[in-house]
Amino acid sequence: MTDSQTPVHHVHAFADDALGELDATGVAEAIRSGRVSQSEAVEAAIRRAESVDPALGAIACADFDRARRAASSPAGGFFSGVPTFIKDNVDVVGLPTQEGSSAFRAQPAPADGEFAASFRRLGPVCLGKTQLSEFGISASAESPGRIVRNPWCTDYSSGASSAGSAALVAAGVVPFAHGNDGGGSIRIPAAACGLVGLKPSRGRVPQDGLFGRMPVRVVADGVLTRTVRDTAAYLREVERLHPVHNLPPVGDVRRAGDRSLRVAMVIESPFTPTGDETAAAVRGAARLLESMGHRVEEIPAPVPETFLEDFKTYYGLLFLYMNATGKSTFDPSFDWHRTESLTRGFAGYTLHRLHRLPAAIARLRASTRRSRELYADYDLVLTPTVSHLTPRIGHIDPTLPFEIAMERLLAWVGFTPLQNATGDPAVSLPFGISSQGTPIGIQLAGPLGSEARVLEMAYAVEEARPFARIQDRLGE
Repeated sequence: MTDSQTPVHHVHAFADDALGELDATGVAEAIRSGRVSQSEAVEAAIRRAESVDPALGAIACADFDRARRAASSPAGGFFSGVPTFIKDNVDVVGLPTQEGSSAFRAQPAPADGEFAASFRRLGPVCLGKTQLSEFGISASAESPGRIVRNPWCTDYSSGASSAGSAALVAAGVVPFAHGNDGGGSIRIPAAACGLVGLKPSRGRVPQDGLFGRMPVRVVADGVLTRTVRDTAAYLREVERLHPVHNLPPVGDVRRAGDRSLRVAMVIESPFTPTGDETAAAVRGAARLLESMGHRVEEIPAPVPETFLEDFKTYYGLLFLYMNATGKSTFDPSFDWHRTESLTRGFAGYTLHRLHRLPAAIARLRASTRRSRELYADYDLVLTPTVSHLTPRIGHIDPTLPFEIAMERLLAWVGFTPLQNATGDPAVSLPFGISSQGTPIGIQLAGPLGSEARVLEMAYAVEEARPFARIQDRLGE
């Protein structure tokens, strides 16, 4: 879809085919039982992708022919044969890693990166790569010529940076897809598209080498799903292949927990006001948790005054690094002047604050200690996922002057970056539909290594408040 075309509301691909309305666990079970074949599941996903992606713009690079060949040779793993996509900022052998940017022309990767290699061992069939905002910076993927639209209402953003993956899962093209999260990039699109999006604990999931070499490892890889059980199954299967001995195990979480928890509720971010509908959703979630026997206490945001400035300064360091190493990191064709104003502005922001960078990194690392102090008194923290309703396409246009784009970006993303600094797990869950027709997300966070606890509470919310389904709203 071009920018001049009229958006279509409520786009989805659910159909009476091999995928039906099944989640990833359901598709895997159907394949194991012989009710459908891997080839039938993959062909259904390809047809779905071809039917809705012209309206969504979610696919960065299709790899359908290779997916068909892979489906004809059954692989092992719990998700054997389940169709999926991988975000276009990790390496997949034979496909370019374009990073959502027009600043270079990527060549096909010679080998899978660490994440893709790990993901393949679970058995899914990759249909290609999904769009993201340039280098994953913005919370809305709307670069010139590469706008990812929200399937619930296509004149709105799908969030970012795992925008394409979220749009395809929400629209029913595939039941789950890869995302990664360096400031909310799994959780924000999950909130915008009505999905389950869990950022795992730091070190829980294998990831490509560049992410692991960062001074503060803010990025974590995971998946976007339509059900809590798919997210739980993904973490369980990753743990079976890659046990992490310095974190408590996730285990096989299949249901809600049975003990009363102490939950801290934060409504207002120290960075930006929370919108009325968003605040009402979180308070509604708190009442739901209290009805289950949990104790909820509202507290001020447990974030130091320096956090926002520190996080911005640190993030800009990543783009200074790209400026200096782009030709070797990405491709010899890299041209910094062809990056978007948000990318260049972030780098310039940090360039003028380099003298503050060591202290900023030290304080971000110290946030882990602050988190341990918070969770000495509480089991979980309940917040909005984002501060207000999903914006329309164009509101966070990355070609706007840096100051305007940054102000609008920060006005939306008021809650997710904290867990990237602390390394703690956090999940966004759908919790109703807004007056503008887009989903609202709530966030549940826990201490480092507490994915099992977070998932148990997520199951409880899903059971008590079933998630809205896009296929039920078509034509409203």
